[in-house]
Amino acid sequence: MPIKILTAITALALTAAPLPAGEPNAAATRWQPRLERIQACLDKEIASLEKLYYHLHSHPELAFQEVQTSARMATELSQLGFEVTTKVGGHGVVGVFKNGPGPTVMVRADMDALPITESTGLPYASKVRTRDKEGNDVGVMHACGHDMHMTSWTGTARTLIALKNHWQGTLVFIGQPAEEVGGGARRMIDDGLFKRFPRPDYCLGLHCAPNLPHGHIGYSEGLLLGNVDTVDITVKGVGGHGSAPHLTVDPIVIAARIVLDLQTLVSRERNPQDPAVVTVGSIHGGTKHNIIPSEVKLQLTVRSFKDEVRQGLLEGIQRITKAAALAAKAPEPIIRIEIDDWCPALYNTPELAKKTATLFKNVLGKDNIHEVPPIMGGEDFSRYGRAGVPIFFYFLGTADPAKHAAWKKGGPALPGMHSEFYYPIPQPTIRAGVTSMSVAVLNLLKTVD
Repeated sequence: MPIKILTAITALALTAAPLPAGEPNAAATRWQPRLERIQACLDKEIASLEKLYYHLHSHPELAFQEVQTSARMATELSQLGFEVTTKVGGHGVVGVFKNGPGPTVMVRADMDALPITESTGLPYASKVRTRDKEGNDVGVMHACGHDMHMTSWTGTARTLIALKNHWQGTLVFIGQPAEEVGGGARRMIDDGLFKRFPRPDYCLGLHCAPNLPHGHIGYSEGLLLGNVDTVDITVKGVGGHGSAPHLTVDPIVIAARIVLDLQTLVSRERNPQDPAVVTVGSIHGGTKHNIIPSEVKLQLTVRSFKDEVRQGLLEGIQRITKAAALAAKAPEPIIRIEIDDWCPALYNTPELAKKTATLFKNVLGKDNIHEVPPIMGGEDFSRYGRAGVPIFFYFLGTADPAKHAAWKKGGPALPGMHSEFYYPIPQPTIRAGVTSMSVAVLNLLKTVD
């Protein structure tokens, strides 16, 4: 159903420059036609956007493999009159639409999917299988909502172009590859995103939230998401027969010691007021009951909010791993910390966040807008902020309201991000995504009403 639009709009929320005191009614009067135009555009486009969503959900592609997805996003922008450049930082898409003097606003959608076999049972569920970068046969699924991000992005582009006589400025719409592996934003920036194309005055993005009902939005006026690091450790040993451990150096025992000692990085070395996570998500070693292997492989995810905490964790992982190997007289372990594609913590620009959140409260209703605490998830959207561009990134609710209410009362848990059972409720989420992003962009452009 359409989102209920409120008409009591404040001057601060709806104008690029604040109005004189005592004119909130004039501001509300000027803004109301924009909302009506957005809804009129949505009413015309919703069936097409829903069809696009089903197509994207059914045809997911992994990070660095977004060939067909990027082509579709490029086509969507080209048909609207954007100047489109493809293959930016891989399969990245950049569309530029210049519409007179005014601010430049960048809107980003990520395009890649995950190596997960879908189990939603939906009629449009993905049945795609492919090879990952290691050559493994894997199912592919949009289990993180990137299909909804692209659909909302497309709907916003269509809406803004339909309303081009009511604003001035420049739009830069980017389809970003490889968010799931933390590499897409860096590659686009390194390929000249802010040099080859108009440098934005503002950058906006959204992300699906499985723990909020559709029509609701979560945001922060500062820190929102954490640093994310990936660490691979190969523990070396001397293999042999399981009946003669004294003739070996057992890497399984060393790995076990490392797993346990790593927990002290958080519990004993970090200030309790500085959140941190060190998770060993994978451990593999050995082939048979009576064989002591020559190596064990560990895969870690490391999360933090502060850069100095991040650095301390990474140094501690190396220290603990090397010490365990030394104590066991084992060969030097191999420790690989992914430096290029780590995700920096995401920090919303406070002034931009406050301005946009105030707008959301007035447009979507204050009871539907929630300031949320930071979480340890990661997003390479943060790199645009680190490049010096003011950013605002928010969460878009996607859950069925009845199921959400039941969950809050102790009922069945809602499927979360990266779950084989996760999916947004399509049409109302599309409406909320397009409406929220359209008004957010219009709020930053030069108004022509």
